[in-house]
Amino acid sequence: MTRILGIESTCDETAASVVADGFDVCSNAVASQAELHAKYRGVVPEIASRAHIENILPVIREAMQIAGVSFDQIDAISVAHRPGLIGSLLIGVTAAKTLAWSLGKPLIGIDHVHAHLYSVVLENNVQPPMPAVGLVCSGGHTALYEINDWLEVRLIGSTIDDAVGEAYDKVAAILGLGYPGGPIVDRLAATGNPKAIRFPRTLLDRESLDFSFSGLKTAVLYHVRGVPKRGEDVKTESNPPMNEHELADIAASFQAACIDVIAEKLMRAARRISARSIIVGGGVSANRGLRARLAEFPLPVHFPPLAYCTDNAAMSAGLAHVYFVGQQFSPLNLDAITFSQFRD
Repeated sequence: MTRILGIESTCDETAASVVADGFDVCSNAVASQAELHAKYRGVVPEIASRAHIENILPVIREAMQIAGVSFDQIDAISVAHRPGLIGSLLIGVTAAKTLAWSLGKPLIGIDHVHAHLYSVVLENNVQPPMPAVGLVCSGGHTALYEINDWLEVRLIGSTIDDAVGEAYDKVAAILGLGYPGGPIVDRLAATGNPKAIRFPRTLLDRESLDFSFSGLKTAVLYHVRGVPKRGEDVKTESNPPMNEHELADIAASFQAACIDVIAEKLMRAARRISARSIIVGGGVSANRGLRARLAEFPLPVHFPPLAYCTDNAAMSAGLAHVYFVGQQFSPLNLDAITFSQFRD
């Protein structure tokens, strides 16, 4: 049995996890910062960094305690060292390097986006048929990947403006629903009419695999506050009164537009690479509307267990097993890097 301790601090979740043999999650400890950032309706990097400093050691201790293992039973230390907020990344990377050096264990640096794709393997050891189209959809990422092997991943499409999770947060802010917006809009959408409002579906060029959600977000803003006249700015005062039914219809119609675009882009990507399956990861992979729509997809679609959709350390520790088996380790001068390894 191979046990890897994973550490995650790319954004606003401080997490640690022990994973055995790449799929068996022995512990998954997460310290959320949602309440700290809620009043700002988004993550404040300086606040996130300070919270990581306070949380990192207690979270690592918790993960080890839940797993019931000692450090001498750990075979390697993994850390998500890219992409993310530089201040946040530095906390986790420093902790991982310190542990690896002091314990004499191998260090394995993991790409956070790559780990989101791998999260479908956790718990059930699911191995999707490949080649597969990978979709990472979250507050910071919306991108498509060609996956031929867990270590052979190529970016084939990305967002040119807002990530889909970011669009959810902004629409929730427009509607006065709170933060984080994704789960709130998803719950509200379940009670609304997805055909009540015809919001735009931005598909770009006929064969484009890129995404754009900025126009959709603006369409929601104009629907709620009115279209500004020439030379005027959009109204920024409070929304006109809306009852729960109207809010639900807006949420459902917005969500339907997002999901239509995602489904179309997945279909295009699947045709292009002759995919045998679809892999979906990231916070928005927990969205019930998206899961229901892709249940009808003509290819097998693999989602992570709900516990591993949002940021966690289990996905990094799981993916690290693949590197461990191949003896692909990182140096102790591993850098924290703000961008993903998968770029054009």
